[in-house]
Amino acid sequence: MTTIALDAMGGDKCPVPEIAGAIDAAREFGTRVLLVGGEDFIRTELDRHRGWKDLPIEIVPATDRITMEDSAAKAARQKNQSSMHVAARLVRDGGAQGWVSAGNTGACMAIAKMVQGKVPGVDRPALSGVFPTLTLHKPVVMLDVGANVDCTPEMLAQFAIMGEAYSRLVLRQPAPKVGLLSIGEEEHKGNELTKAAMAILKRLPLDFHGNVEGRDIFGGTVDVIICDGFVGNVALKTSEGLADMIKGLLRQGLTATPFTKLGALLVKPALENLKKRTDYAEYGGAPLLGLKGVCIVCHGRSDANAIKNAIRVAAEFSRCNLNQEIEHGLGCVA
Repeated sequence: MTTIALDAMGGDKCPVPEIAGAIDAAREFGTRVLLVGGEDFIRTELDRHRGWKDLPIEIVPATDRITMEDSAAKAARQKNQSSMHVAARLVRDGGAQGWVSAGNTGACMAIAKMVQGKVPGVDRPALSGVFPTLTLHKPVVMLDVGANVDCTPEMLAQFAIMGEAYSRLVLRQPAPKVGLLSIGEEEHKGNELTKAAMAILKRLPLDFHGNVEGRDIFGGTVDVIICDGFVGNVALKTSEGLADMIKGLLRQGLTATPFTKLGALLVKPALENLKKRTDYAEYGGAPLLGLKGVCIVCHGRSDANAIKNAIRVAAEFSRCNLNQEIEHGLGCVA
């Protein structure tokens, strides 16, 4: 049975969505979940759910927690009994195959790198995001989306290896196409970083498509998009804001008059499908690629469905030998 450690003390409304998501994951996927945090705090919430004692769920005590206001570097160094530290150590020591947190993103990444260590050949782990596209069941992977603001061309090449392996092994995309995010499709366009990375990416044993533009993110042109963490995070947050705005505009328009309300009933199935395809909760969280072991970083506002899916993704990662594939692929990056 796959075991995933869950930081029960991290999210904005912890531990309510964490525990509900853990119960759903244990029941639906058969995954063993270790709830890490204050024992009394967790047990009180668990007892609100009937039948949880019949599920593969256990409590692992942690005496401290990291808040959203904590400095990532300071928390990583000083709060070594936090729920994040305990969860990461469970993975490092073999007590769990992966861990999930909806807590302080910077602290989560810092602790994962410090405690678990990196896959040989990785300069810096990268945070990967999954975006929906116009093609059903063909999401695109983008990395980095926030772990590394400043990158070297060699790091972008490493991201390409990691993203291609993620798309192929976890998302089941055969022979993923890899693109480099730039300001134009032409090879001569871009900044010094993208131009230098282009030369390296062309030599890798990947299906490298070349430059792609921002409009290609949702078009399904490629399966993996590579960029530095500054650009990737801006693209991620812009996309989230745009999705929220479109949902809000649809809600306003479809409830404006009795006729539009009637129309809303007729198109309700299509709207529900649209909501599901654009909802970050369906993708769970952002995997931190390049680590020894698995770490999934979730939104602070993650609900039970997002937590459940993050646990599912963590379990899938642990079963597909992704790190071995990444290590093998990185031998091609000189």
